[in-house]
Amino acid sequence: MEFRTIVDIEKPDFEIGPCEEMLFVGSCFADRIGKRFQEEKFHAVVNPFGVMYNPASILHTVKRVAAAKIVFLTLGTNHVYRLKETGEIVDNCQKRPAALFDEEELTVDQCADYLQQVIDILCEKNPDVHIVLTVSPIRYRKYGYHGSQLSKATLLLAIDKLTVKRQSPTVNYFPAYEIVNDELRDYRFYQDDMLHPSSQAVEYIWQRFSEVYLSDEAKSFLKEWAPLKAALAHKPFDPSSEDYKAFMDKTMLKIAALQKKYPTFAF
Repeated sequence: MEFRTIVDIEKPDFEIGPCEEMLFVGSCFADRIGKRFQEEKFHAVVNPFGVMYNPASILHTVKRVAAAKIVFLTLGTNHVYRLKETGEIVDNCQKRPAALFDEEELTVDQCADYLQQVIDILCEKNPDVHIVLTVSPIRYRKYGYHGSQLSKATLLLAIDKLTVKRQSPTVNYFPAYEIVNDELRDYRFYQDDMLHPSSQAVEYIWQRFSEVYLSDEAKSFLKEWAPLKAALAHKPFDPSSEDYKAFMDKTMLKIAALQKKYPTFAF
């Protein structure tokens, strides 16, 4: 018997190589996945101007960053805040009084329009770019749970307009939201606040993503890098001991060999 449903992940028409140049922009879920790639020695830039939750704020970041080959965009909400004085959508209220801002919910079409602008800019900067869109599984209690679901639904419909209906090879969708809600589907996969995915859930999503998106060469690199990463994380009882020095010398030789095998590997 099968006691859970498995979310199908469509195979993209590109693969991510070892130590690839990547850009992650979006909610705090993008932060966590992006940092996982950094740990695995991918050249990943993660939210260089802070966490961005909505499509308009993601656009603001993309306008300011350099080109990248792989771009991972995570949408958290369709709620935006406009500064009353200027009418502009702000990326961070910077703890200023709420009375200075108007809260607004972007429509499906507005979200899709902002995302289309993001795609156009990224393609202009790098015609060979590949863009992965995803919706954060983090729930927003402040909107109410029904309101949070409506917000996610708006984002999903906007993405649908740009992927399924557009059929663009440049843009595809990774179902992180569905994996947490349909595969894991249990509060044990959340942090203590019952809103944010746990480290175990993020690790599972990383594994599902890796299975489909990483090239065979990248997967081989990760297998070779794993024991070296563990060795570097080892905390010795006596760092000055000869045994530990010999252990580290041996580890550094292996790292040098890995750098020779994978020229894009930077340590």
